[in-house]
Amino acid sequence: MAVLIDQPRWPAHGTRFAHLVSDASLEELHRFAASHGVALRAFDHDHYDVSEARWHDLVAGGARPVEPQYLLRALRGAGLRVRTPDRTPKRAQVLPGLRRAWAGLVPGQQALGEDLLRRWSEPHRAYHDVRHLAQALLAAGRLAGDSPPAAVSLALWFHDAVHDGEAGGDEQASADLAVSALDAAGAPRRLGAEVRRLVLLTAGHRTETADAAGALVCDADLSVLGHPPARYQVYLRDVRQEYSEVPDTEFRVGRGRVVAGLAARPRLFHGEAAFEWWEAPARANLAAEDTFWEARGGGRGLRSGVN
Repeated sequence: MAVLIDQPRWPAHGTRFAHLVSDASLEELHRFAASHGVALRAFDHDHYDVSEARWHDLVAGGARPVEPQYLLRALRGAGLRVRTPDRTPKRAQVLPGLRRAWAGLVPGQQALGEDLLRRWSEPHRAYHDVRHLAQALLAAGRLAGDSPPAAVSLALWFHDAVHDGEAGGDEQASADLAVSALDAAGAPRRLGAEVRRLVLLTAGHRTETADAAGALVCDADLSVLGHPPARYQVYLRDVRQEYSEVPDTEFRVGRGRVVAGLAARPRLFHGEAAFEWWEAPARANLAAEDTFWEARGGGRGLRSGVN
């Protein structure tokens, strides 16, 4: 088992970057990166991007310099390589598709769509941004087997349109925004009321068995839990960045409560297809979170934070 680093050859931000990887496990990679002061925000699915200025320190700390081809072979051999199509997309990559989706959903309301995209692109968002919106819409489309009902799609467009980090309050404000915006757009009031109801469900992701629309919205919103481990850890990276002002101990207490609450549910996903596709990997991801945070925090995982 070894931590490997290639030469800093990739230009960005006025310097050059190298890739730091493990040939054994993401846990080993996170532990090494954390112990040498490499920020979690530098993690990218199967590697950390490290600047040229850090290269010699990391090599002195035990990272073994290798050629890029060797590094890639080591990643593939360990089963850790994440191909580009399987990675969380960049924000700019999802915008054209979101604009097309909005135009087909609410013709003639381009200004409203652009206002929503502006909200979803606010600079303080690291996870709850346009990529999350695109993922939720994609998941809803997959679950519906065709185009989801308009109320479901609209609820996903509005469900995090207000995101100030206030649990419950954000969902209420987003629901109120949906009603006022759709009313101003001339939508039927019953549609606005249904969208409001569905948005409010995302505060707790609980709904009745017979509520097909509610199940679609809740399951699509939580679909990230069922992603492959590397992409799930990018989600954790982004969630941590969204609460970067919160100290580690306090964050882990709060995150521990979230994870414990989810893990205690009889099932995470309401619909049968969502349950079949995502329940088992989501349970595994939640169970592995303690190891992730412990690797990043020098022995302080979620359980130690909660206790």
